[in-house]
Amino acid sequence: MADYHFVYKDVEGRSTEWDDIQRRLGNLPPKPEPFKPPPFAPKVDADEQPKSKEWLDEREPEELEELEDDLDDDRFLEQYRKMRLAELREAAKAARFGSIVPITGSDFVREVSQAPSDVWVVVFLYKDGIPECGLLQNCLEELATRYPATKFVKIISTDCIPNYPDRNVPTILVYNNSAVKGTYVGLQKFGGKRCTPESVALALCQSDPVLNDGHGGSDSSRDNVIEGVRRKFIEKVVAQHEEREEEDSD
Repeated sequence: MADYHFVYKDVEGRSTEWDDIQRRLGNLPPKPEPFKPPPFAPKVDADEQPKSKEWLDEREPEELEELEDDLDDDRFLEQYRKMRLAELREAAKAARFGSIVPITGSDFVREVSQAPSDVWVVVFLYKDGIPECGLLQNCLEELATRYPATKFVKIISTDCIPNYPDRNVPTILVYNNSAVKGTYVGLQKFGGKRCTPESVALALCQSDPVLNDGHGGSDSSRDNVIEGVRRKFIEKVVAQHEEREEEDSD
């Protein structure tokens, strides 16, 4: 006849006094932790989440357009959505340039003379093979990226002005509202062959707010340029000091 044994199992996690004694004596392994299921967290639909100012800041212009009907019940968020959308549109409008555009003589009237009255145009007259032209072009390329609300164009000097002497290049013409506002012949006013983007920027903004990054408004352009020159100068001094320290340590 088979021998049957009844094994009693208590609620999971509980133990008998005998088991506790055996564990203290080291005869049984430590009592396992009782199983606890993870807390229930209902799935939240992203479309049903409340919209905050921070949430709106992360939206693209197309998404903000689609939210118009969803935010009608919240006057504050609807007003903020419109303001944010206007800011994005203005930023996109301001950043419509950002590089030096090559033009020909037939493009000059359309690209320069007929530019919008609120746009300053920097015209770079150059000739290939002249080192000074290459040096100034490098500076202007950096400025065009730094100030995308200002239009930069370049044109071969004799395409712009027939028989223009090579001794006068590089030349910069500054236009605004169909009129010439400034003329810079050679590199002298920019610091000569040691010219930098900062020295060129400072010369261009001596009397008019030529350079505009699209964020501070035209009136603060000159102040922004001067502050940028100061910051870049400090950065270069610090970088040169660190390089000298590294050379000395080697």
